[in-house]
Amino acid sequence: MVRLFSPPDICKPFSRYSHGAVVDGPARWLHISGQVGAKPDGTIEEGFEAQAKRCYANAIAILRAADMDITDIVKTNIFLTRATDVMAGRPIREEALKGHQAASTLLIVSALARPDLLIEVELIAAKAS
Repeated sequence: MVRLFSPPDICKPFSRYSHGAVVDGPARWLHISGQVGAKPDGTIEEGFEAQAKRCYANAIAILRAADMDITDIVKTNIFLTRATDVMAGRPIREEALKGHQAASTLLIVSALARPDLLIEVELIAAKAS
């Protein structure tokens, strides 16, 4: 149902993601709001690595609550407040998504909703109806 691809006649992806994602047939879609490094009690994790791991854990919890899995992810959008965290974020994403190469966008932004937030992750997933 979800086909991830990168055409051979364009530049290869810069990390582990796909340039395109096609969803064939009837599907149930899930758009996950941007997740930040907030623990269940609302406190923010300390440091980039802890925040990044929490972002993905929160998003995956929402995915699973909707009876979906990592392989149903079609698109990831990642927002960082510091360009210096790009390389540190890649292995965390890789581990959290277990190598799933959904289409992906990474943006460096000047700020998120709170000054102590360093990363925000949103996901789009689709599963056969």
